[in-house]
Amino acid sequence: MALLQAGDFPGLTVLAGQEKGVADQLLNYLFNPEDLLHWRAVEGLGWVAGAHPEQVRKLISRLLYQLNEDSGSFGWLAAAALGEIGRHQLPVVAEILPMFCGFLEQEFARVSMLWGLGRLWEVHPRILPEAAPLLLACLRDADPRVRGLAAWCLGRVGAPGAAEALRALLDDDGQVELYDREQLRRTSVGGLAKEALDKISGPE
Repeated sequence: MALLQAGDFPGLTVLAGQEKGVADQLLNYLFNPEDLLHWRAVEGLGWVAGAHPEQVRKLISRLLYQLNEDSGSFGWLAAAALGEIGRHQLPVVAEILPMFCGFLEQEFARVSMLWGLGRLWEVHPRILPEAAPLLLACLRDADPRVRGLAAWCLGRVGAPGAAEALRALLDDDGQVELYDREQLRRTSVGGLAKEALDKISGPE
């Protein structure tokens, strides 16, 4: 899809208002977390939800099904998409927000859900406060992607004890690939911990 390749999200929302099925097509791009186009599809779903919520509301059950390990067609970025949709149009996911905590506890969905929560909290930092303590446990995860994205999230929402836990990660050189500002960037757990500390405590 040319609009995704160009990162033209306003153009995508215009197209969604003119043609049916744009949101459905975006669901076909949620299976490869290493592909920039697939991450842009996640962000595109959020933009379409913001402008045309009913088009995306009908897809929520399909996203939830993709998060079922028994579905046989797991969408690696489905949880991220739910968070991005909530960022742009919170009422569309309001009824299923409590499920987000459960996805954090599932290994197959954890990385994707952390990214989705970070995006959600960037705009709605008071939503789902019960998820914030789960991030502290994620900071001790064996997977550097989980540690890094948990740190990234804490920079947006904070939690009691977060600053101390983040300082403990400053020398963590575990590698993380993160979709941010329409691009995939490679960084370290320590780098993300430093960014988070700067957000919640101010630069040292």
